[in-house]
Amino acid sequence: MNKDIATPIRTTEILKKYGFLFKKSLGQNFLIDPNILRRIVTTAGVTEETNVIEIGPGIGALTEHLARSANEVLAFEIDDRLLPILAETLSPYENVEIVHTDILKADVREVMGEKFSSPEAPLKIVANLPYYVTTPIILQLLHEKVPASSMTFMLQKEVAERISAKPGTKSYGSLSIAIQFYMVAELAFIVPKTVFMPQPNVDSAVIHLVRRETPAAVVHDETFFFEVTRAAFAQRRKTLWNNLVSKFPELKEQKNELETHFSSIDIDLSRRGETFSIQEFAQISNELAGILKNY
Repeated sequence: MNKDIATPIRTTEILKKYGFLFKKSLGQNFLIDPNILRRIVTTAGVTEETNVIEIGPGIGALTEHLARSANEVLAFEIDDRLLPILAETLSPYENVEIVHTDILKADVREVMGEKFSSPEAPLKIVANLPYYVTTPIILQLLHEKVPASSMTFMLQKEVAERISAKPGTKSYGSLSIAIQFYMVAELAFIVPKTVFMPQPNVDSAVIHLVRRETPAAVVHDETFFFEVTRAAFAQRRKTLWNNLVSKFPELKEQKNELETHFSSIDIDLSRRGETFSIQEFAQISNELAGILKNY
């Protein structure tokens, strides 16, 4: 087996050979612990039947572990300085394709069709995501309905806690709902900051997202549903009603009627947003969509 990239000595050797300097603007923190990488691949459930999309391969530390287990690996890398490094470090693996592009600007489905030799194989997404673009990347992958059965990401611990949070907890918010609407979220394990080069200021976590067969609730208008949930958490100390009125001021003149109506379906508008489940938010958005159409 080839010597792991993800050790302090090997990583340092590679970076020194190419004179590579980390770009803070790209959030580059490379893993230097092969055991963590093996746990990520195991958590993701990657097998030789699986195609994998990776985002931000860096110098190829996670990529090589994915390549050893997967059918094919398609890795999106934005930093052109890393391309010659990846060409060397991943040269033993014929099942890896590097695409030099920003994942946020790519048509992922189109690239999959062009680059995977067997695009019909089951797909998983696995990545060590830069902190600064974690949320935009995950949401874009969901909204574009990239056909992955699961997504396994290493990201900032606080963000992982927000994504996997349950109603009634401090971390629960619109991000929890935006992702859990489509995926079952599990915080798999914590990753200490000491296993990265350079060392970040906070610990990370690996989160495992498994696609639901159907969304978590029935909503008439998904765009409006997410608009309502974002409004509900605009100011966390405010009640749902006050946040909704800030977003939809036309509701104010019907306060008494609306409170009576929602009370009849067991929705108390004086609660705070973090106390409502996804199913309750679905009820609220479905009712409001009908009410607001009359304005």
